[in-house]
Amino acid sequence: MTEFIAPPCLEQIDILFQDEHLLVINKPSGLLSLSGKHPLNLDSVHYRLIKDFPGCTLVHRLDFGTSGILLVALNKRINGLLTKQFQDGAVDKTYTAILQGELACLEGNIKAPIAKGEFPLMQVCETGKAAHSHYRVLEYDRLYQGVPVTKVVYRPITGRTHQLRLHSQYIGHPIIGCDLYTQGYSKHLAPRLMLHASSLSFVHPITGVRINIESQSGF
Repeated sequence: MTEFIAPPCLEQIDILFQDEHLLVINKPSGLLSLSGKHPLNLDSVHYRLIKDFPGCTLVHRLDFGTSGILLVALNKRINGLLTKQFQDGAVDKTYTAILQGELACLEGNIKAPIAKGEFPLMQVCETGKAAHSHYRVLEYDRLYQGVPVTKVVYRPITGRTHQLRLHSQYIGHPIIGCDLYTQGYSKHLAPRLMLHASSLSFVHPITGVRINIESQSGF
C-alpha cells in the first residue's frame, strides 16, 4: 500500500481542561495524533503540543479521521498513572458516529474479536482478541441523496485498534466517510470519517477527583 501523506490540517487544537499535570484536548479530524516517519507527515497533535508543553505524551490516540477528546500527560509519572487506568478499564469513553442505513434495534452489544490484517488494516477474526462495543441509537436521518443513516453513541468496552469502524462494518452499517472499511459510495457520503470522541471520564491521578469531559460532535 502506498504510504499515506496527510493533507494540511488548518484547524486548531482546543484545550478543554488544563492543569500542571495533564491536558484534555479536542483533536480536529484530519490531524495525525503522532508524527509519521515520512517528513511530509510531521504535523500532528504531539508536534503542535510539545512546543508549549515540553515532555508531554499522548496517553491514547485517535485515528487521523476521528475528531474529539484526547488525554495528554505533561510528564512521565502522570503518563504511567493514566495509562494504568486505561489498562484497568477505569476510563469511560463514548463516541458519536453516523452509520449507513437504519439500525433495527435501538440499543445493542457487538462482540466480535479483532486481529491484525494486511497493514494498516485490522479484521474481525475468530482467533483475534476479544472486542466488545455497546451502541445506542440517537436518531434516524436521511443524508445526501436520500440515503438513510443512523446517528449512534458508542461505548467501547474494550479498546482494540479500529474497533468501532470494524464493529460497524460487522453489523452491516459502516461508519460513513470511512476510507478503510467501507466499499463503494458509502465512503463518499461524507467529507470525513463521521466518528467523534464525545466524552471521557477518568480519575485525576493526583487529586483523586473524577474528571468528566464532553465535546459536541458537530454533526
